[in-house]
Amino acid sequence: MARGRAGEKEEHIGLLKLAQTLSFILIFMAGIIIGLAASSHIDRYFNSLPQMLSSSSSSSSSANLQTIPDYSNCTVIHRDCSNDDDDDDGKAAKAKAKIRDCWSVDGFVRPENVSHGMRDEELFWRASMVPVKEEYPYDRVPKVAFMFLTRGPLPMRPLWEKFFRGNEKYLSVYVHTPPGYDMNVSSDSPFYNRQVPSQASFLTTLRMKVAWGSPLLTDAEKRLLANALLDFSNERFVLLSESCIPVYNFTTVYSYLINSAYSFVDSYDEPTRYGRGRYSRKMLPDIKLHHWRKGSQWFEVNRKIAIYIISDSKYYSLFKQYCRPACYPDEHYIPTLLNMFHGSVTANRSVTWVDWSIGGPHPATYGADNITEGFLQSIRKNETDCLYNEEPTSLCFLFARKFAPSALAPLMNLSSTVMGF
Repeated sequence: MARGRAGEKEEHIGLLKLAQTLSFILIFMAGIIIGLAASSHIDRYFNSLPQMLSSSSSSSSSANLQTIPDYSNCTVIHRDCSNDDDDDDGKAAKAKAKIRDCWSVDGFVRPENVSHGMRDEELFWRASMVPVKEEYPYDRVPKVAFMFLTRGPLPMRPLWEKFFRGNEKYLSVYVHTPPGYDMNVSSDSPFYNRQVPSQASFLTTLRMKVAWGSPLLTDAEKRLLANALLDFSNERFVLLSESCIPVYNFTTVYSYLINSAYSFVDSYDEPTRYGRGRYSRKMLPDIKLHHWRKGSQWFEVNRKIAIYIISDSKYYSLFKQYCRPACYPDEHYIPTLLNMFHGSVTANRSVTWVDWSIGGPHPATYGADNITEGFLQSIRKNETDCLYNEEPTSLCFLFARKFAPSALAPLMNLSSTVMGF
């Protein structure tokens, strides 16, 4: 009996060893098969790699040919190591002087004109660049950017040209006009070649004048700011309309703005249907009712604030969605945005005088019969003092609106005796 059990045990052990041997053989064979398959795939991959690279290279080259910008109007210059003293050809020297170096610092920080093919997204990205290094590698003279948002012609252009004359080193001019409008001015005018380009989609979808009170109007304001920011010498930015005039000479205006510790943005809380009544709860949680402000669209800001405005997309997208007539983004977007984040560095007032005493949705317009020395002096010397750098002053307004085209002639006559230019 014991001998039978021992035999069964030996037989069982033998079967286990046979099973182990068979398992080992199966695993070994599977490994060989997998290895051969992998080797075959690797061979095919490396054999096809040159063809793949060739195809990728050709498609990449084709894509590059489509995306390379057109630099035909700009010549890249390498360092000329020749001795200029040995060059006796005066014509060649003059031709060489006309060539523009696209990679020079001057070409980057002081664009010669405002023509470009950038879309708004590209323009705002480019304009938002801020150098970390504080020192400038060139002699920077801070300038004031005068940004005109117009619905067509500039009837006050001769007055502005007189105001600018002799001060071109300290100013830049930018004009946003309706699509298709071409300003016909002489080449010696500060307005020559100063129309900012509009985004292609803006031209195709609008096909009409900028609608006052619509998001398109605020788009135009941001586009003016962004174009002006491309010139690194622009330090202050003032928004004007075609019916605006200066009421002081350039020296006074320049000193007032450049030396101000504050930006001039009208911003106030109006607890009526024309103020808080335009707020939408759909802007929650990002914009709350106590953030909401109203103010004049004719702002003046420093460079830091200008960059902040054109860099914002989060809050502006809310205004474009939920601030629709009878809510007007041009009256609420910038006052609300700066109240939320930069209220301490704004003077909470405008430097552009407007007469709202007649009531209604539009301010008073002044023509030739209204233009007198006394009228202009009443604008220049405000009856109520304001604060300038935290000190009271009677010089509160640098510009005024609205003036009809008929007012140009008497304004030109009084500009030297009353306004000082």
